[in-house]
Amino acid sequence: MNPLPNPLPPLPNPDTSMWIDEAIWGHRLHDEQSPWLVFLEFLNVFHHEYSKDRAFIEPDGFNTLCYSPDKRLCLRNILFNNPKLDEIRLRYTSDSNRWGEWLNHMRTTAQGIHNPTFDYLKKHFHSFEDFCEVVSLARSTSLEMNSNKRWTSKFVFPYGKDCLYEDLDKNAGSNDRRFFGRTGEILYLMLCRSQLKQELLSALKEKTLQANPIWNMIMKCLQPEDDSDRSKRANAFLPYEKHSSFDDLAKDWLAILKLDIPGFDVLPHIVNLTGLHLLKYQLTISQQILGSQKPTKIVCEVVAPKKTLVREISCELYQGNNLLSEQAVASYISQIENSEEWQRAITESGAFVKCRQILKNKVRWGEDEDYEGPNDPVNLIKELRSAALKRHRQHVGNIHRNYGREVGLVSKRGTIKLRYAPNDSLLKSLIFASVEKRVELNQFLNQLYQRYDIIFGDKEAEQFLSKDEFDKKAFQSNSHRLEQRLGSLGLLQRLSDGCAYIINPYCKK
Repeated sequence: MNPLPNPLPPLPNPDTSMWIDEAIWGHRLHDEQSPWLVFLEFLNVFHHEYSKDRAFIEPDGFNTLCYSPDKRLCLRNILFNNPKLDEIRLRYTSDSNRWGEWLNHMRTTAQGIHNPTFDYLKKHFHSFEDFCEVVSLARSTSLEMNSNKRWTSKFVFPYGKDCLYEDLDKNAGSNDRRFFGRTGEILYLMLCRSQLKQELLSALKEKTLQANPIWNMIMKCLQPEDDSDRSKRANAFLPYEKHSSFDDLAKDWLAILKLDIPGFDVLPHIVNLTGLHLLKYQLTISQQILGSQKPTKIVCEVVAPKKTLVREISCELYQGNNLLSEQAVASYISQIENSEEWQRAITESGAFVKCRQILKNKVRWGEDEDYEGPNDPVNLIKELRSAALKRHRQHVGNIHRNYGREVGLVSKRGTIKLRYAPNDSLLKSLIFASVEKRVELNQFLNQLYQRYDIIFGDKEAEQFLSKDEFDKKAFQSNSHRLEQRLGSLGLLQRLSDGCAYIINPYCKK
């Protein structure tokens, strides 16, 4: 871990009431932003920076990222704020009547556009019927189309740069940080500071910039030639110059991007691995803040018909890992309280004023509001700890659970408790990222242990668990169930020599 000299943001007025979660993990990890939306926000940043010829570069220094995402309100009104389209399509038979009725309707109902006009669509499509078919197709491939999110927070599948835009408030007037909560900006900065960034840039060019443009062109047909309504976005913050988590993330992205996975099928695996690495980043930083030498491991159960020892251990480890970030926040505040500066201030005259100034300087707490609690340092730091933990539990403290469930690592299947039980989608992503052509099963289990801290089998469990916890037979049964499951997915073969091999079918020949 290489922290930057100053854990505070470069601007004097951060858009937050205190700077503790952000000083530990960055500005910011946000639980309401799913891994897919993290990836979309990343693409907004990446495409803008690539267009300026500075992708994965911070030319003005650390934490100076400033980019301008699109709004694409014409596209979004057509796809997600257009309930009358099908009714007009069925009610009228002639093309001119259909176009006339629909255009009149959109002039009065389209939101966020100063002077809404959609006449350009008549030049882009041969008929109203063709237009309706394209809209139907675009909707069917949109992300989270069936969710109950407002129309300004629904997103087109990222076929290309003309499909990218930012999250907006309910009136489509300004950006909203609810579903684009800056975690995509954190992801971009992590990759900026990876040692593999140049190699990754080349791979991304091939997969996301030079891919088949047909689908992107289809989406572009739904938009006017000039739809460049943009505002600048700044204040992204990542407190570390280097970290092993950044390189691990880039390594997995590279491994996936180099495979012969067709078209856009590569993106779900990128998203799965992104969510997993962000989750692991939070756990790793938490352990480092706590100064713990105990490794953070993830014991995974392959779901069994009955309760097993592996399930019990997985549940316990999940609960322990889920509390790590909260413990890190408390530890960060304790470090301030135990610092030489604080201990000296509490012995001097005017101790309360001096201690309050320390908190303003260290964590920006109380800069814009008056403190109304007891006027002594003990209660002041106590109040900060209470406020910080309450704030942490609202969003950042939910990352481990929410991201774990989103990427298929955490589950309640077969029990009432959450534990680590990877689904098929995540297992595929792990294999595609870590297996080159083929590898023997036990070697694969060791790779998962070394690269992701994931434990399935007995050899890895024996290294991590105490003698009282370890049960060789239980973990052997667990790895046997994993073997059967991977075999059913077509990702494992048992050959005549009696060895089972994990197969990566997309490895380049």
